[in-house]
Amino acid sequence: MHIHILGICGTFMGGVALLARELGMIVSGSDANVYPPMSDQLEAAGIKLQEGYLAEHLDPTPDLVVMGNAMSRGNPAVEYVLNKGLPYVSGPQWLAEQVLKDKWVLAVAGTHGKTTTSSMLAWILHDAGMAPGFLIGGVPDNFGETARLGETPFFVIEADEYDTAFFDKRAKFVHYHPRTLVINNLEFDHADIFDNLAAIQQQFHHLVRTVPSEGLIITPSHVDSVDHVMRMGCWTPQQTIGLNEGQLRAEDIAEDGGKFDVAIDGEKAGQVDWSLIGMHNVSNALAAIAAAHHIGVTIEQGCASLGKFEGIKRRLELCGEVNGVRVYDDFAHHPTAIETTLKGLRANIGKQQLIAILEPRSNTMKMGVHQHTLANSLNAADQVILFEDAGLDWSLTDIQQQLGDKARVESSIDNIIKLATENAEAGDHILVMSNGGFGGIHQKLLDALSDE
Repeated sequence: MHIHILGICGTFMGGVALLARELGMIVSGSDANVYPPMSDQLEAAGIKLQEGYLAEHLDPTPDLVVMGNAMSRGNPAVEYVLNKGLPYVSGPQWLAEQVLKDKWVLAVAGTHGKTTTSSMLAWILHDAGMAPGFLIGGVPDNFGETARLGETPFFVIEADEYDTAFFDKRAKFVHYHPRTLVINNLEFDHADIFDNLAAIQQQFHHLVRTVPSEGLIITPSHVDSVDHVMRMGCWTPQQTIGLNEGQLRAEDIAEDGGKFDVAIDGEKAGQVDWSLIGMHNVSNALAAIAAAHHIGVTIEQGCASLGKFEGIKRRLELCGEVNGVRVYDDFAHHPTAIETTLKGLRANIGKQQLIAILEPRSNTMKMGVHQHTLANSLNAADQVILFEDAGLDWSLTDIQQQLGDKARVESSIDNIIKLATENAEAGDHILVMSNGGFGGIHQKLLDALSDE
């Protein structure tokens, strides 16, 4: 069977492509931007990639076209598919029908931490010898790939609330039918498709409705937005997690989150001593441990496995160090994620200088939805450089004024590189936050530091 994937280089659709190839299908795909790391994974798997959305990419005619949710009416390839009557399906529906239908699905949902928690969970199961399948919106360093079928019924998936396709406006995750569900947290995001938090909570309610009564839903303790969803209706046992609270909890937490005990129902059951930092990652770890425990992995084993967890690309990833100056990449897209990442790094580096470079690139950021909370999320940095490009619908000047002298707004990547590196000294840390490629700024910063 030959499938052609439109939007193949997105993390989710790229994962679909890898799974289809592993199933023995012939896979080709098109995308507006064919770039690493996903393009490297796909080409290594023998998948033909084509730049742009041209009708000729669908010649010879595939047996099925799989549509990414970035596709919309007016796209030349989409119009060709519709006009020619070619069979087509959304990525989530394809996944449900071809991969998940016979699996014990462990789904990780929430506004923040989905990629990290899914990666931790997949690694715990793998390390425990359970050979899971997975599809994750990032590249876990322990695996070096976004997706695999696995060798057992267990399948870990990052469960996104974004809409499925231009012809299916349900959230992606309603297709997955998890037996084990993690809801990490819940805040307003994706303002391009949701009017308010209540609209997102309705989608999460639809997800909760699909979890069987013999399953498990894992939620944070005392989070009003999540508790509201559960009060809308729940037919499944629930386990709460939290920092010093909840049924499964982290205790005796090191200041930077690099070490903590895990207790269940008041009894210590294990200790995590690992390379990750930040309270957000402690919470992510608890969720992963709880989900793995639901299918038989002991808490002690889960903790030990996380001691060998290597992290995820683009999640506070160290890109390099030049003359004692470290440059990091982080996939920041929301003020809460920005704040927790900066606080975690600050706790780890103490009083060493922390320079934060932010590109507000997500659709919600571009719309200015988070402009009233963005400045506070950057307080832990010593210097802040804000990138204001032509695609932004609002001015960053107000954010700069709230932060005072330590902040600058720039519309040139070259100027940002100069500002960040010209006075950098050994022991400084430069954190780049963007959910895009940001013009290759990470390597350019390292090159500039080498020149200095």
